[in-house]
Amino acid sequence: MKTFIKNTGVALALFLIFVFGGGAAMAQEAARTPVVLFTGFHFTKLLVTVENQTAFPNCPASGTFEDWYGADNTGTAFSQTCQDQLETLVYDADPSKPMPERFSEQPGVTVAVKDYGTTESAPFYEDMYVFLEGAGYVRNQDIRVAGYDARLTPDMGSFLERTIALIEDTYQDNGNTPVHLVGHSNGPLYAQYLLTHTTQEWKNKYIHGFTPFAGNWPGQGFFYMVFFSGFNVSNFSFPANHANAASSAMMYETHPSSYMSSADPAVFGNQEVVVQSQGTSYTPQDNLQLFADAGLTIAQAVAPYYTGFVKFADPANFPNVDVYAEKGSGFATAVGAKLPGLLVGKVLNIKNPTTFFFRDGDSNQEDITNDSIIGVWSNMACHRFSLTDNPGVDHFSIVSNPAALQRLLTNLQRTKSVCP
Repeated sequence: MKTFIKNTGVALALFLIFVFGGGAAMAQEAARTPVVLFTGFHFTKLLVTVENQTAFPNCPASGTFEDWYGADNTGTAFSQTCQDQLETLVYDADPSKPMPERFSEQPGVTVAVKDYGTTESAPFYEDMYVFLEGAGYVRNQDIRVAGYDARLTPDMGSFLERTIALIEDTYQDNGNTPVHLVGHSNGPLYAQYLLTHTTQEWKNKYIHGFTPFAGNWPGQGFFYMVFFSGFNVSNFSFPANHANAASSAMMYETHPSSYMSSADPAVFGNQEVVVQSQGTSYTPQDNLQLFADAGLTIAQAVAPYYTGFVKFADPANFPNVDVYAEKGSGFATAVGAKLPGLLVGKVLNIKNPTTFFFRDGDSNQEDITNDSIIGVWSNMACHRFSLTDNPGVDHFSIVSNPAALQRLLTNLQRTKSVCP
């Protein structure tokens, strides 16, 4: 009996220590809202593996290189032009095939997300990780990354299934705590696709809320010039020579995400000039005429399907979770370019400001894009919605801006709305 009482006393003491001491801290830690990050355009590390390819004889037959902003491929045998050519998708024009199934890799090429799910897969967001760590977060435990192949749209590459599994695992690994989605630039499009392709019951269980930083909702005018000039993602620069400009532009014509990233005529109409050539000005509502006049046959077939692909403006496509959006403003933002002709491979004179058309924005996306959700998501029946402007904060700095990150942390600590 004395032994029982003694053991019971020890157990009671341990129980009290758990509740009022370390256990309370563990409970508090378990209650921390996990974060899953959806990265911006080519901010996820991709590993490209080439094995015995013959499509481009001037390029190495085998080897590897990486695709992401900041990637250093100087130690590889693949020139920038070869990288473009090997990442150019093969398009099958067979109209009997569903559009997402018409795209495939070059023979002998495979592309995969490197370090999927981890913060190592997206080093651009280091400042955000460090900020969250200061609040007690732990990398790859309650900060995870929903990486994706930025060439593809969210209906491709098993994005939906893979991301749902990541969110459910993050929820379970953190004490069955609902997960907060954070997206940057193109990332919010992928998060929005997820939120509109899962049930409300699933969202009620697994999702705490959604913070999009500078979401590229209806696309941007900038991307139409990329179909002619190309764009190098390793350092976010326009190609400096014709060969690179041509290989890059032809590559982007085969990427479904190029059209999702281009200004949607349904939102932009004729509010801006995206390409001007030989006396003709093309606005987003002229996009199909632009592609026809330029003889871009793949673009003519793919654009009607993937331009404006991720829906957000109608009540049926509201995210129906709490949304705390952030944007920057106050910068002259390039939305179009003047071209001497509609020829692929044009090298843009970036030192001449008259090369481009500008309007207000965040240095990357114009105001039309950044403001497009204001008038619609505020109509969500129950869930919270806010859009905070950050004047003088650019598109790429917003994810490291102290005030924006502090608001993120505050919203992570809020109780989610309870809605039907």
